[in-house]
Amino acid sequence: MAVLAIIIGYPVIRAITLSFQSDRGIDPETGMFTEGGFAGLAHYAKWLLQDCGTGVNSCPTGTVGADFWSSVWVTLFFTVVTVSLETVLGFLMALIMSRNIVGRSLLRASVLIPWAIPTAVTAKLWYFIFAEKGIVNTLFGTDISWTTDPWASRFAVIVADVWKTTPFMALLILAGLQMIPKDVYEAARIDGANAWQRFRQITLPLVKPALMVALLFRVLDALRMYDLPAILSGTDSSSPVATISILVVADMRQGNFNSASALSTIVFLLIFAVAFLMVKVLGANAVRTQEATRKGDVDAAVAPRGKPGPGTEPEPGAKTESKTKPESTISNGGST
Repeated sequence: MAVLAIIIGYPVIRAITLSFQSDRGIDPETGMFTEGGFAGLAHYAKWLLQDCGTGVNSCPTGTVGADFWSSVWVTLFFTVVTVSLETVLGFLMALIMSRNIVGRSLLRASVLIPWAIPTAVTAKLWYFIFAEKGIVNTLFGTDISWTTDPWASRFAVIVADVWKTTPFMALLILAGLQMIPKDVYEAARIDGANAWQRFRQITLPLVKPALMVALLFRVLDALRMYDLPAILSGTDSSSPVATISILVVADMRQGNFNSASALSTIVFLLIFAVAFLMVKVLGANAVRTQEATRKGDVDAAVAPRGKPGPGTEPEPGAKTESKTKPESTISNGGST
């Protein structure tokens, strides 16, 4: 446990420490080489306020400091669009692969091929597909610059990422679907529930734990996206597909290792905040559903939060309506 804490904790602590130190270089005032020193929050001001030493928004256009907020927007845009598409497509693929169809094993194995290919190879493959005289332009008779045009290059990155990572989502969701008892669907059919009702009231609630795990992994992975946009459109910080990770590498290539450490710390805090919110906001019901499913109490798993399902004991202190009818008192002369 101690070794694991050191392996995980040391890089984080080291990056935070370096983020408060000045980078080594030539002092513009004296013209002498300096070893750096304590910089305080100067690096964080450079990124968050675009303060390159002479005030807010003082970073010249084209420098890494001036490209920070645009890279944040691009990163969040890629995260929302790719994860949404991968979740929908992955769910559909998981539903198909969970059916008892001919060649199901072959279908499952073939679906995982894009995910098994290394990301760098995937990026190079789509680079040739979206080249100036590549398959897409030749097939549709177009002349679109898929790797340089702002929106065309973003579309290319989205397509490549969805093709690459949708099988991962499908695999995790399929694992959740396999845990749902078949007799639950059979009972719902007997009760007259149609396909949409079975999907909304049985499949979605019971597959939610696996779905939340898949969403969490993909969101965290998308927030640190680097290789796909870097290979497709280059590593320039002013590229229309430049993510925060590309900005970190671009700053390091200029010798600003401490400044890049500050940006890495910002990325770490962003990812940590997103993970915390997803676990707190989306993870509560997922844990409740998983515990109920593990105990075999399907009614409690699909019941709305705060309302006990059929056959479950009410929570302590909860008010319950008495269904016992008052007994009639029979006297010698009749009822009273």
